[in-house]
Amino acid sequence: KKNMFKHLTYILAAFLLLSSACNNRKNNELNVPGYELGQGEVKIPEEAMSDIIQNVSSPIEMAAFIKDQGIPFNSDLLLDPQHSDSHATSFKMAYTLGMLGADLGYLNVYDKSSGSVNYLTSINRLADGLKVSSFFDFNTIKRLATSNSSLDSLIYLSVRSFNEMDKHLRETDRSNLSALMIAGIWIEGMYQATQSAKVDSDPKLAEYIGEQKLILNDLLLILNNYKRDDQFARLIEDYTSLKNSFENVEITYEIGEPESKEVNGMLVIVQNETSNVDISKQTLNDITETIRKVRAKHVIM
Repeated sequence: KKNMFKHLTYILAAFLLLSSACNNRKNNELNVPGYELGQGEVKIPEEAMSDIIQNVSSPIEMAAFIKDQGIPFNSDLLLDPQHSDSHATSFKMAYTLGMLGADLGYLNVYDKSSGSVNYLTSINRLADGLKVSSFFDFNTIKRLATSNSSLDSLIYLSVRSFNEMDKHLRETDRSNLSALMIAGIWIEGMYQATQSAKVDSDPKLAEYIGEQKLILNDLLLILNNYKRDDQFARLIEDYTSLKNSFENVEITYEIGEPESKEVNGMLVIVQNETSNVDISKQTLNDITETIRKVRAKHVIM
């Protein structure tokens, strides 16, 4: 099985060890109610943040893998779009925005775009509450969703909109909200995957879930950057319990034969590598139950 993710823990750990600058911005620099900015321990460099975000936060990657295994669409795996109170704290809004983004990706991948309008409306409302709605192409995505237009175009615009919102949050020193959106996308995608695994025992899906052990480690590095904030501390505690449920997942790597390829007119040597994931049924059950509890705990009510 090919290794699907670039493991970035060593990159982020190095940056965290090398950097000693604390972020001391004041609350009035963030014009979103109910949240204090500036709880970060260090400022993670943009390149490292971008790399890990690309590994974690695609709102369609998990859904696409589930569908590729032949698992049918299940509306019970989706969050109620009414859980989108724009008067909630920005912490809750950013986290829920990510969750709804994963749900929108699930709907799009399964070509259920006609049922996505309520999710689009809720996402737009939350994005507006976080003052990033100008980066969410609501009207175009809604038009594509309701006109049976190209699925590829719909998916592309949805993902691009989330990428633009994430980029803007980081560029305006609101990387804490970006981290929450990423965490929400990940937990919702994992909920879809683990619940699907309960009804379909495809070993490929179990291995894919087990591989998320690496992603969770990287995600916790980002979240821990804001651990001095009480809300983040509670979320970190729950995600750490998730990490504990992955403890018995074993991932090993095999180095294959190097391969020569032509890249931009130059001959380069690529080292092939495969990963093997060992995850027992009991461990998968433990991960599934912990994912369910953490997801339910942090939904806007």
